[in-house]
Amino acid sequence: MTQVNSWPISIKKTTFIRNKRFKSPLQKGAFFISILYASFFYLCSVEETQSMKLNYPKKERLKSHITIASLFTEGKSVSKYPLRLVYVPMDASEQSEKIKMGVSVSKKNFKKAVDRNYFKRVLRETYRLNQDLLLSHLDRPYAIMFFYQTKDRLSFEEINEKTIQLFHKFIIAIANDSKES
Repeated sequence: MTQVNSWPISIKKTTFIRNKRFKSPLQKGAFFISILYASFFYLCSVEETQSMKLNYPKKERLKSHITIASLFTEGKSVSKYPLRLVYVPMDASEQSEKIKMGVSVSKKNFKKAVDRNYFKRVLRETYRLNQDLLLSHLDRPYAIMFFYQTKDRLSFEEINEKTIQLFHKFIIAIANDSKES
């Protein structure tokens, strides 16, 4: 076995490698190459996930009673079965976020809170995964409410597909609204 002093500094401090016994120098070299490849691919994947920023922070959650009331009184709607999206533009001066989003699942369709909470989690997750579709096309902030409107229990993949289609309809609707005004 070779001396520890001949190893690179970053590897000296790991106890796993110091205690590792190699039968041949070729085996030792293959081990270090595999560590280098693994660390390279890990760093690449970390950079990818940090650049995408797929998150749903508290700042983006729709909590204001006044805004929610204006959604139901003045809001416009876009739907793609079984989802519906109600939206209203907000003042750009008072909001730092482009979207304030809330979700709702009817108690009429799902009597048990467990079922309602499951579909609310699914809606939030589909929003989180596809929010880049919306953010890249918005020129001003919007408050949106996302509804699941059926008793049918669709799978995550089906809901995700419908969400993408709904977001495309929403983008077209706000483009038409901006042309009219």
